[in-house]
Amino acid sequence: MKLYSYFRSSAAYRVRIALNLKGLPYDVVPVHLLKDGGAHRTAEYRRTNPQMRVPALALDGGDVLMQSLALIEYLNEVYPDPPLLPPDAMGRARVRAVAQIIACDIHPLNNSGTLAYLRNVMGQDTPAIKTWYAHWVREGFDAIEPMIRPGPYAFGAQVTLADLCLVPQVYNARRLRVPIEDYPNIVAVESACLKLAAFDHARPENQPDAE
Repeated sequence: MKLYSYFRSSAAYRVRIALNLKGLPYDVVPVHLLKDGGAHRTAEYRRTNPQMRVPALALDGGDVLMQSLALIEYLNEVYPDPPLLPPDAMGRARVRAVAQIIACDIHPLNNSGTLAYLRNVMGQDTPAIKTWYAHWVREGFDAIEPMIRPGPYAFGAQVTLADLCLVPQVYNARRLRVPIEDYPNIVAVESACLKLAAFDHARPENQPDAE
C-alpha cells in the first residue's frame, strides 16, 4: 500500500496510526501542501485524489481511497485485529461522536486551506487567524473533555477511533500554542497513547518528509 501523506496533516496522522496499529506495511508518498503552491494541487495528484487533499491510500490492487475516517473504517473492516470500534452499538456511537467532533467540526475550520483562505482572500492577519484557530479547538475540546474517561484511553483499555483522531488534534493544538491545561482527560489520553509504538512512529517528526 502507498499512503499519500503530509507529515503535519492531522488527517494523514490518523491513518498512519491505524496502519501501524494493524501492523500493515505501507510506503509513504510525501505530498507537500505548502511548497510551490502545494503538490496536492498538481494535475498528477488530482488524478490520484480528485479532492486534492491528503491522505489518499493506494491499495495493492490499484484502488485509491480517500477521506481519513473512511480509510480507517475500511482498514478496520478488512483487517479487524485489533478492533478500533467497540463491539456494542452504544459504544461505537460514543467513539464516533468524539471522532466526528474532531474530524467534522474542528478540523475543517482549522485546516491549511481554510486558514489560507482567511489570510489570502479575507485579509485576516496572523493574530486574528490564531484567535480563530484557538476558538474552534476550544469549542471542540470543551465538548470532548467530559465525554471521555481515561482508562487509559478515551474509552477504556482499548484504543479506538476516538484516540486516533484526538492525538493528532492535540498535536496541532500544541503546535499552534493553544492552551490545553483545562483539559486533563484529553491530556491524559494523549500521554497514554504516545507510549504506544504505533502512535510514536506516526508522529509528524518521525515522518520521512518532516522538516
